[in-house]
Amino acid sequence: MTAVVTGAAGFVGRTLVSALSTAGERVIGIDREPQPALPGVHMITADLLGGDPAVLAALADADAVFHLAGCPGVRGETPGIAMRRYRDNLLATAFVTAAVPRRTPLVVTSSSSVYGGARHGRPSRESDQLRPRGGYAESKLLVERICDSRIEAGGIATVVRPFTVAGEGQRPDMALARWIAAARAGRVLVVFGSRTRSRDVTDVRQVADALIALAAHGHPGPVNVGTGTGHSLAAMVAAIAEALDLDVETAVGQAQPAEVADTRADTLLLRRLIGWAPETDLPALVRRQIAATAAATPVVSIEAVS
Repeated sequence: MTAVVTGAAGFVGRTLVSALSTAGERVIGIDREPQPALPGVHMITADLLGGDPAVLAALADADAVFHLAGCPGVRGETPGIAMRRYRDNLLATAFVTAAVPRRTPLVVTSSSSVYGGARHGRPSRESDQLRPRGGYAESKLLVERICDSRIEAGGIATVVRPFTVAGEGQRPDMALARWIAAARAGRVLVVFGSRTRSRDVTDVRQVADALIALAAHGHPGPVNVGTGTGHSLAAMVAAIAEALDLDVETAVGQAQPAEVADTRADTLLLRRLIGWAPETDLPALVRRQIAATAAATPVVSIEAVS
């Protein structure tokens, strides 16, 4: 099988490329950022909207396409962010859904942020009314609408809603990565909203495995990829402190409107489709994420910081 991964240089993309390659699949990765050569992986350095003939050929000839490319970041407020989301989320998805033949399995990553957080004390279900909060979540909802059009036209499109992905290579703007960096530097760890807020933390390796399994299934429509278990922000901080063997100080910062109180995935559909759902050992996952960056970032004890 030849699998194409857009956004191959991204957090989940790198793990997915590795998992596909390890499984013996021929992989074509597409990303604007140059990537080192890997056995069995052909990297195309190109913008999806740049008209590169190699990109068009790869999407047209693939046995499965995983569309992960996009503009990430729930809290992004930098100048021009709305235009970047429009271009990299909406226009890029419209291009991919048009370039990939209708009967080719296409897996598109959306976001759990489309739910606007867990409500009524229960996990979010795929059938729930969507209430996106903020520009990022709204752009992901529009991405899903583009996929709906492909499905209505007779095409295959599985829309994956991942919940708080963590592990090796996590983006530096995400909570665990920010807190790990702050703890190592002896800085205060800023928790937005409340220490009791919770997140359904999902192992990036298991997310990649679920994406591959869903591509083989070809389910049309949205599927949650999460664990169904929430971890408080306080528990996440405690796991970092334990893994680094440091005393850490936390402070509560004001949450932006896009920050929801709690997230938790209903995994019944995912289990029905692929037979399993991710399970996260939070302390072990945090230790892995810390170990992956240990060589690049030396630990600084709090006592040594003046």
